[in-house]
Amino acid sequence: MDKIVFGTDGWRAIIAQDYTVANVQRVAEGTARWLKKTGGTSVVIGYDCRFGGKLFSETTACVLGAYGIKVWLDTKFISTPMVSLGVTKIGASLGVVITASHNPPAYNGYKLKSHLGGPMSQNQIVEVENETPDVCTVEPMSLAAMEQAGLLEYRDFEKIYLDHVAANFDLALMRKTSSRLAYDAMYGAGQDAMRKLFPDAALLHCDYNPSFKGQAPEPIHRNLSEFSELIRSNPNLDLGIATDGDADRIGMYDGEGNFVDSHHILLLLLLYTHRYKKQTGKVVITFSVTDKMRKMAQIFGLECEVTKIGFKYIADIMAVEDVLVGGEESGGLAVKGHIPERDGIWIGLMILEFMVKTGKSLKELIQEVYDIVGPFAFDRDDLHILESQKQAVIKTCKESPYTQIGSYKVESLETLDGFKYNLGDDKWVMIRPSGTEPVLRVYAQAPDMAEVRVMLDAARVAMGV
Repeated sequence: MDKIVFGTDGWRAIIAQDYTVANVQRVAEGTARWLKKTGGTSVVIGYDCRFGGKLFSETTACVLGAYGIKVWLDTKFISTPMVSLGVTKIGASLGVVITASHNPPAYNGYKLKSHLGGPMSQNQIVEVENETPDVCTVEPMSLAAMEQAGLLEYRDFEKIYLDHVAANFDLALMRKTSSRLAYDAMYGAGQDAMRKLFPDAALLHCDYNPSFKGQAPEPIHRNLSEFSELIRSNPNLDLGIATDGDADRIGMYDGEGNFVDSHHILLLLLLYTHRYKKQTGKVVITFSVTDKMRKMAQIFGLECEVTKIGFKYIADIMAVEDVLVGGEESGGLAVKGHIPERDGIWIGLMILEFMVKTGKSLKELIQEVYDIVGPFAFDRDDLHILESQKQAVIKTCKESPYTQIGSYKVESLETLDGFKYNLGDDKWVMIRPSGTEPVLRVYAQAPDMAEVRVMLDAARVAMGV
């Protein structure tokens, strides 16, 4: 059988094609072997709303049980941050989440979380890959036998998470304005938690539907048109929060139904935590995040580091340094005072708190950001093209990089993780193959969305796709 390889964020595959019980048993055995080698003794396992989540989580548990590893399970779906937080609260050695995050509904996946409550390091993931056998070599233990042997306990990790939220936010104050909040779960694992936190909020797609109605649960504008229209048509709504399938990523809308991307949210978080809350620390962003973050960090006198794409690189730094704000373009954001993990609900609460405590609208707060770093817009195209076309584009970027993109002359090229063509005047185009899906991603930043569209179209012409 093919080697199981983890991408940017976990192992992901199409259900019943490569994502099967047999292959989950293999990667679970690789996990168990790694734990035994490193002295690990216990694991928190969770699953989101995808098809087969309960089956695959129990499959994982039974293989771990065969190795004598203690397992904590929830009886229902939970978010990735709930697993990560649960690991730290219980003191477990590891967390496993059965999720394909924002991938299309045909996929499921397998994420690994460290004892610190964030993604495992790349080196550790490679070690797990290398421990994964071609075929599972043990007889999985039954759940009943695990319970009898004291190797299985059930815990309510959603309640643990909600108690943690209540201890860190003024929910009474925030609930006074919760009728002006809208939330789109995208049929994902955040639905029950947000319903309990804000029962008066306008809720959308907050029911169990493993097919996600055919829509990949990624909180970007093109996937959230119904949510945007809900806000536009309701003058009583001031803020929209959307989270992805496992609720670790976020997208937002202002009171006029305008999408607020992760770049703007990161800038808002930095503004709030440093200027308003008087906190300090390092700023860490991935390669595809706007350079406006570097600009704001410099203005605030804070160190800023740029990493490869993948939240695990941010988590590695958060594990050993004092990080104030960290995040990636795809909506995975983290802040000081929480676990070293992206958390869509937590970040949404931070922005809601910012609005409530300042009495300002999201649009007004974004204008504060623009007053500091200047206005900008961003968008991304995901190109579903032939593998041969994708490889041809990457080869060109490596061997004979583009010197012109449409009417724009390339001033410089950065290649930390992908190919970022700087076009001057805070404009850039970036080309990079996805690490989680069979697509070629093209990103662009410009002063306004109309020019972003021109640049993205020009990039397609330059690439010949």
